[in-house]
Amino acid sequence: MKSLFGKVACTALALTFAGEALATDWNVSVWGKRRAFTEHVEKLAELVEQKSGGKFKLNISYGGLSKNKENLDGISIGAFEMAQFCAGYHRDKNPSLTVAELPFLGVSSLEQERELSQALYKHPAVVKDLARWNATLLMPSPMPQYNIVGVGDAPEKLSGFEGMSVRATGGIGDAMRAVGAIPTSMSATEVRQAMDSGVVKGVAFAPHAHMAFGTIENAKWWTSNLNPGTVNCPVVVNTDALNSLSDKEKDILLGSVDEALDHYISNYENKTMKKWGPALKEHGIEVITYSDDAIAELKKAVAGPAAKKWIEENKAKGLPAQELYDFFTGMIK
Repeated sequence: MKSLFGKVACTALALTFAGEALATDWNVSVWGKRRAFTEHVEKLAELVEQKSGGKFKLNISYGGLSKNKENLDGISIGAFEMAQFCAGYHRDKNPSLTVAELPFLGVSSLEQERELSQALYKHPAVVKDLARWNATLLMPSPMPQYNIVGVGDAPEKLSGFEGMSVRATGGIGDAMRAVGAIPTSMSATEVRQAMDSGVVKGVAFAPHAHMAFGTIENAKWWTSNLNPGTVNCPVVVNTDALNSLSDKEKDILLGSVDEALDHYISNYENKTMKKWGPALKEHGIEVITYSDDAIAELKKAVAGPAAKKWIEENKAKGLPAQELYDFFTGMIK
């Protein structure tokens, strides 16, 4: 009986190890800390583990796997299976995505941003562009229009930005340049130190990032309606890793994206934005609102030339730039 029991125990142990060996663990590279910007990644991990009965897990690392500007490179070599990045961090590596970062496109909601990005991610030119990095686009990180918090004298008029160093990437940088500011590109994790040391006087972020990275703690003013644009920050997966999943695992992963995005948008609108107004009051930040005429004049000066420049530059790189621009802007109503 002892011998039989030992055999049964050994068999059970072997099956346990086999089951563990068959489990799928993916590493996910993000940065900063858990915040509104990463809630869809967190929700996706929760759903994947739940639906797979714990046999498929997404292990999320906040800065432990890679620097944020190197996440796409890490995906390309298979250093991890999933990552989040922002197109504006390395425009030359993902030029097709930067059409979504052009200034003053007129996107009015997170849901619209989501729909536009998801459609863009399926465009053949975009798929081909990201394939160079062995990357498959999984889902966007929809964000509202950026605005600027800053220190020093408040720019009560747009002319007040003349000579001001402002952290601003992509098309937002183009808009700031048009009002005489000096746009500087840096990752979100570098911003607070740059602001404290005087390297930049203003920072363009979405509300969640202003709170998460502490830019409002010492800020004196905030622009409420500049709304020059936003950035496009997708979540991607290593294509080889995606293709190696079983059909069931792939269905679980891809089938959980919409639910994760629903959670993300609900969290942003119902939690993050409700904290924003009180946070400004708590820190005594002056709210600056520009006239409709001033904003219209800025948009007229920036939007057309920026789009023309984008099309010309990316056409020279071999992208069907005009087609991509027409495709993306044609969906905006």
